[in-house]
Amino acid sequence: MQDAVPLADMENGAKRMGASEAIGLRLGLGGNKTLTIGEKDLVLFDPDGKNHKKSSNGKASSGKQLLEDLSCFNCLPSRSADGKGKHTIPLYNILWAELRGDALVVDYAAPRKSSLKLQKWTFAIPTQDAEAGGPSPESFVSALVSAAYGEAKPRKRAYVLINPNSGPGGALGKWKKHVKPLFEAARMELEVVNLSRGGEATELTEKADIEKYDTIMALSGDGTPFEIFNGLGRRPDAAKALAKIAVSHIPCGSGNAFSLNCNGSNNDAVAALAVVKGVVMPLDLVSVTQGDRRTLSFLSQTVGIIAESDLGTENLRWMGSTRFEVGLVTRVLKKKCYPFDLSVKVEIEGKEMIKQHYKKYAVDPSLLNVDAEAETGGAEGLPKLKYGTVQDEIPSDWETASHDNVGTFYVGNMAYMSSDANFFSAAVPTDGLMDMVMIRADISPVAVTKAFLSVETGKFFDNPNVTYKKVSAYRITPRNQESGYISIDGERIPFEPFQAEIHRGLGRVISKRGVYEAAGPAGWEKA
Repeated sequence: MQDAVPLADMENGAKRMGASEAIGLRLGLGGNKTLTIGEKDLVLFDPDGKNHKKSSNGKASSGKQLLEDLSCFNCLPSRSADGKGKHTIPLYNILWAELRGDALVVDYAAPRKSSLKLQKWTFAIPTQDAEAGGPSPESFVSALVSAAYGEAKPRKRAYVLINPNSGPGGALGKWKKHVKPLFEAARMELEVVNLSRGGEATELTEKADIEKYDTIMALSGDGTPFEIFNGLGRRPDAAKALAKIAVSHIPCGSGNAFSLNCNGSNNDAVAALAVVKGVVMPLDLVSVTQGDRRTLSFLSQTVGIIAESDLGTENLRWMGSTRFEVGLVTRVLKKKCYPFDLSVKVEIEGKEMIKQHYKKYAVDPSLLNVDAEAETGGAEGLPKLKYGTVQDEIPSDWETASHDNVGTFYVGNMAYMSSDANFFSAAVPTDGLMDMVMIRADISPVAVTKAFLSVETGKFFDNPNVTYKKVSAYRITPRNQESGYISIDGERIPFEPFQAEIHRGLGRVISKRGVYEAAGPAGWEKA
């Protein structure tokens, strides 16, 4: 055998055989030992499993199969009634497989407590022919890669932007220890930049060669993805760039909402595996206009307690996510109000109607697919604003009202805003709508506190003190305050009127399954 099957041949082999065709394929390893590609697992059948040895170098020795480590969760040996052993690795955890000399090597991410660690299975390939009618080692390996990746693209090309100052710091350490080893084992092509200042990610993205990459990735909090989206939005070919390049996120900040929604985790290694195995998902983006400026928002816009609890606690950044809780408690107890005028284009009102809307997308995920060119009208740059800017007249079909006693005004494109904070449980990636939440401040601090606590229990949506609407555009004008905080995706903008409108499916992200990793409103399945 040659020293290794070329990676290009492996990828082409994976394309030739679909993931479904690979299921049930079995490779003989000599004696009674076999490897089988199951629907969800790679299964090793070995009646002599008790004689397995551990290996730290990943090499086959004396013609015997060596298992580096079978002590991980979901990789434990199981015994059938007749005493024969079976060992499994979830296909999702398999990063790559290839032939090296006379050995088959499988790189995989093994769970370790709440994280992951790179491990290998190494098998000696017997010199005799495979079992009668069985596949060749080369075709088996190609089929295994195909089954392991499914609809995901193997060997993604990533432009990696690391922000070493995000949150409590430590992004570089996480990259070197937990993330880079998994990416390299998955044979990803990586171009890495360590960011040194704010705004640099926007500049780099604006000038990036979009033909070179599948994803622009942030190792950061949510601020660097915000910069990446806006860098893409500044390009002359903004519509094309936003539809072509998927943004991805490895959580290294305080909130890490992007990763929680798309990867289902705020753990760096778990998120890295989700990116490796992730699929491209369309994402609604929001244009926010203020003065003569236009900004893209992928996450949220907020005025009031949430904005102050975030932006007003920068001096407590060393506390990590705890600083949000400290800021929130102090403001709730003061019953602080944030008066404003609000004009809004309401699309769905009433919680039962919103549940029905969410259920439609949950039952039929194909509705999440969008035609990017149709949605942007074939524009080269950003799509034309349907409702104009904050400087234009308010459209006649918008609802306008003054609000004097609101404590929380929060609008989201995604579901999770931080760890365990599923504020917008009815959010859908591409329904062309924003989820708007308001909570009055003139109710008792206990009632407000209960409303916020219900976020973690999944009961926020149904809390009677929470107003929840689906909207497509709005304008908010703060009143009776000389200064304050307005947050767009966690970034502070001037304290002055702004207008927002949504663009269905304008952006692209890499997500674990092509949907938000968040539960819907309680009881939607019965709605």
